[in-house]
Amino acid sequence: MSNDRLAGGAELPHRWLWLFRLFRWYARRYVPKHFHAVRLSKTGLPFPPSDREPLLIVLNHPAWWDPMICMVMSNFIADRDQFAAIDAEAVKQYAAFKKMGFIPVDTKTLRGAAEFVRLGTTILSQPNRVYWVTAQGRFTDVRERPLAINAGVGHLAARLTSGAVLPLALEYTFWTESTPEALVRVGEPLRITEHPGLSGKEWTALIEAAMTRNLDTLNAEAVSRAPERFTVLLSGKAGVGGPYDWWRRFKAWARGRKFDPSHGTEEARP
Repeated sequence: MSNDRLAGGAELPHRWLWLFRLFRWYARRYVPKHFHAVRLSKTGLPFPPSDREPLLIVLNHPAWWDPMICMVMSNFIADRDQFAAIDAEAVKQYAAFKKMGFIPVDTKTLRGAAEFVRLGTTILSQPNRVYWVTAQGRFTDVRERPLAINAGVGHLAARLTSGAVLPLALEYTFWTESTPEALVRVGEPLRITEHPGLSGKEWTALIEAAMTRNLDTLNAEAVSRAPERFTVLLSGKAGVGGPYDWWRRFKAWARGRKFDPSHGTEEARP
């Protein structure tokens, strides 16, 4: 994948497409070992959107798992050119992320915020590009309100001339299995051309309101514990394992039944 030149002569970090694909492959195998399922809410929009306009995906930031779940989701837009914002301090621990299109962001200084807007504007100046951003910029409980997203996200949206801002809500919760559920919901896109002339502050408020509505709906669906409200994107392991499941398996065999390790009624999976 070739370098991308910015106005003023600077360049985005050189990206290794093979490393990005390898990490996505790894994520799709690592996540099922730790989650019962990755589920997409049926009440939200399908993923991905059908058009090829630049896409700024803004999501809440509940846990360390967020990049892994986003890598799973990125598989559904594998033909698009993808970047993601990452805290500049975190890059020091995971330096390989820079080679995969993760852009370091200094959230503690005005200079860092300005650089985030400048780089984001360049990334989203071309069609078929996607920029993933954890808009809160810090780990935050899904129940915390207001979401208090970073103003830089709104200023970036105000600089765009085309494309859309897409709210994505994440939540991790335990239902009936020993491993948690990763829940995802896609909100209504905010199309740039439908909101002309908004300031950065106005865009920040608009994006935060859209993210809040989306996350509120996902929170309620998480409480419902109703798997039929979701489409399974990735299946993990059910049951507890060990002697407990051995005994359950024996009982199923003795009754002439097929052993189902799950503890609850599960919808049909693709």
